[in-house]
Amino acid sequence: MLQPLIDIDISQLITEDDESVDNFLTEKQERLLTEPLYSCWKPHNNRSFLVAANVGVFNSIYLSAIVPDVFLSMDVEIPDDWWEKEKRSYFNWEFGKPPNLVIEIVSNKVGEENTKKITRYAQMGVTYYVIFDPYKKLSDKILTFYVLPFGRSTPTNQTFFPEIGLGLIIWEGEFENTVSKSWLRWCNEQGQIIPSGIEKAEIQSQRADEEKRRADEEKQRTDEEKRRADEEKQRADEEKQRAERLAAKLRELGIDTSYL
Repeated sequence: MLQPLIDIDISQLITEDDESVDNFLTEKQERLLTEPLYSCWKPHNNRSFLVAANVGVFNSIYLSAIVPDVFLSMDVEIPDDWWEKEKRSYFNWEFGKPPNLVIEIVSNKVGEENTKKITRYAQMGVTYYVIFDPYKKLSDKILTFYVLPFGRSTPTNQTFFPEIGLGLIIWEGEFENTVSKSWLRWCNEQGQIIPSGIEKAEIQSQRADEEKRRADEEKQRTDEEKRRADEEKQRADEEKQRAERLAAKLRELGIDTSYL
């Protein structure tokens, strides 16, 4: 295990305040953006990754944390001693890089998602920034994407992130008994959503049921073919027995059956 070249004193940094207050939408949406990746996503070349919700991200010991609703960082892992204070949050100097992508979920107009937060994420080196605004509090767009090259923010229509191997789309459906027309979901390059663990289990169950149905139909077809074959054999046997009885009677009458 690599050892730090210097020890950084973070004792004065606030890594958690236990005062986070979220609404039902944000709480469920955050889980929908984290759990599926751990349950069902296989990055190219088995790259490691870390996706988290409401975890503080620090890029300087002189600045307080910024707390994204969701962030994704590639090629990193949670350390074994993750419960220690110096490992408990996302410190850029510990992981060696900032998150690749940050998502903010808008529920009011006071979160500064399209002003102050863009600047901070750009300054710390985040590559992609996504604002999910399901209630259209900030603009008439539900989803806004930014690339943040060299500390600057540039709006983009890019919805797939090739460096990561994931995209984001709006999805209508039911998640945890809650129906919405505007869930934000991860997807692959073809636009297919990354399922949650429950969805994966349901898909596997449906496939198993379908395979069983097909197997039952095939067995039924095979049984039917065997029944028909048995009936045909029985008819052939009965016909042979009738012919043999007829031949026997004709021989009793002195008729040579070899010419029949």
